[in-house]
Amino acid sequence: MSDTMTPPQLQALPEGFVLNLTDNAAVEVRKFLAAEDIPQETAGLRVSVLPGGCSGFKYSLNIEDKPVDDDMVAELNSVRIFVDAFSAQYLSGVTIDYVTSMQGSGFTFVNPNATGGCGCGSSFTA
Repeated sequence: MSDTMTPPQLQALPEGFVLNLTDNAAVEVRKFLAAEDIPQETAGLRVSVLPGGCSGFKYSLNIEDKPVDDDMVAELNSVRIFVDAFSAQYLSGVTIDYVTSMQGSGFTFVNPNATGGCGCGSSFTA
């Protein structure tokens, strides 16, 4: 029996799947990653879609120390991205940006597949 662990079998994002992370968003994510006490060589940003929100689904962004076994992983603008299979069906074509305005700053999502949404900008219908 070997003392080394076999790394999880990570999947690439499916052919034709496009997820965009703007330069502004990548800069902010890298700041969050640098501030966390996690292994930089495996850490990344989990982008997911969860049931809920005022329109049916909501976006979620989390810094995680490593992907889970069945995650799809990509590197966008020098940021490792983790996406689960459920979320992937709703995220193809989405652009994640980071905007600053007089009302505040934060991540925004532009989803060409959304059939509806609400005023908060974080909830959508597909």
